[in-house]
Amino acid sequence: MEKSERADVLIVGAGPGGLASALLLAHSGLKVTILEKSDGVGGRTRLIHKDGFTYDRGPTFFHFPEVCEEIFEAIGLDAHKELGLIRLEPSYRLVFGEGGSIDATSDLELMIERVRELCGEKNAIGFKKYIQENREKLDRSRNCLNTPWTGFTNLISKRAFRVSKVLKPWRSVASDLARIFPDKRMQLAMSFQTKYLGMSPFHAPSLFTILAYLEYEHGIFHAKGGLGTITENMARIAKDLGVEIILNSTVEEILFDGKKAIGAATKNKKYLAKSTVINADFATAMIDLIPEKKRKKWSNKKIGNKLYSCSTFMLYLGIDKLYDQPHHQIYASKDYEQNLKDVSEHRITWNDPSIYVQNACITDPSLAPEGNSTLYVLVPVPNTLVSLGWEEHKQNFRDLIIKQMEKLGFDNLEEHIVSETIVTPEEWSNNDIYRGAVFNLGHSLNQMLWKRPQNRFEKFESLYLVGGGTHPGSGLPTILESGRISSKLICADLGLDPDWNGVSNWFEGMKKPKNVKGV
Repeated sequence: MEKSERADVLIVGAGPGGLASALLLAHSGLKVTILEKSDGVGGRTRLIHKDGFTYDRGPTFFHFPEVCEEIFEAIGLDAHKELGLIRLEPSYRLVFGEGGSIDATSDLELMIERVRELCGEKNAIGFKKYIQENREKLDRSRNCLNTPWTGFTNLISKRAFRVSKVLKPWRSVASDLARIFPDKRMQLAMSFQTKYLGMSPFHAPSLFTILAYLEYEHGIFHAKGGLGTITENMARIAKDLGVEIILNSTVEEILFDGKKAIGAATKNKKYLAKSTVINADFATAMIDLIPEKKRKKWSNKKIGNKLYSCSTFMLYLGIDKLYDQPHHQIYASKDYEQNLKDVSEHRITWNDPSIYVQNACITDPSLAPEGNSTLYVLVPVPNTLVSLGWEEHKQNFRDLIIKQMEKLGFDNLEEHIVSETIVTPEEWSNNDIYRGAVFNLGHSLNQMLWKRPQNRFEKFESLYLVGGGTHPGSGLPTILESGRISSKLICADLGLDPDWNGVSNWFEGMKKPKNVKGV
């Protein structure tokens, strides 16, 4: 094994959370090294190139840019300029199997008119109430989502008291919305966003009604060149700040001195650091990188007993024409509740499955050869807890999904496909995503706040987590927030009080440790 290298902070994985941490920590004056097993940065937020076409591997849109804006402001940059963000109008089109469609917009007055036209006055009034309620809910819950949680005692705090006024644990997203929207189509329009967490609105806690609100209040954005360019640009900026990013470097174990993490080892080299950050699929990282005897709270058995998100069946299609359809479209099954039940009860939906389609070239022609376009198709399906034999079923299911796309205006699609890739849950699972659960640990009440893996990882010293598997959860904004939370903790633990250009480098309502010093 080669001689070891030393850094202030070692980050395992170059996903968006790890890159966000790298930006903030490097700007704070720390020497940062990132080890990435792949040949490029981004993890699930990276680009796929095939036959001249470019696709996003995972996330396809950017919303609630506030977190990203503040991270970039902290390092003295403009996120919108650096990342090439383009606001979409409409945000997306939602087509209902029960009949009708609606073009979502962040122009709230226009949205009220569209709701009224589709569903009538009571639902238009309901939409106004929804915006008011969720504006308050976000305001009250913000400090719960952008600060660390360490245990039950955190419930006896000002931030917990604030959120307790709006977080009603006896309600699900679906039941909360049923109070104010008589029309089930509007209930669906404001709740399908729980799929961003890999959960059903009938099971997701009512806190997550804020997901749709974030879209209406802040808009939906595309990044020129594909959302994967966001992580590529973050990596570019990180390198400019002195971060060393080492690709094709698979970490085999986290190194410990007793209970203190001191770095990580690849096949040929040790990398030592004062602080170590794991930015990888949580369950996979625990099982592969930390000996089970060291993690009793997160033993293999306990990891296996946790609730995990759904998976996805994916089509990445290169098309020899451009369909005149919106950038984002969602088709919601006529029996949407049964569709969700199939996913949670580990059945393949053969009858009218719900689908999402990104027609990105309508906004960004650079993703395909001239006169061509890309289609990204996502279908929520069960994870691999129960084997469904996808290798046997995937071609027939693919054919069904191509047929379903006619409901979104993609007629005669089969004859225009010139490039095609299929990804099943089993293939996600084979790519180091535990159970193919692409949205990571589920977001049930017993897997949130201090019951979720903590940003300063419990039971170990100098070990931190970022990503969808830790607090505050899945989705790009929250993953970036996890990177910011862990960065603040690392700075405090190393005794630093860095200058973040006027952006807070600590947590509102929490006392900064006494040992910190300015840099």
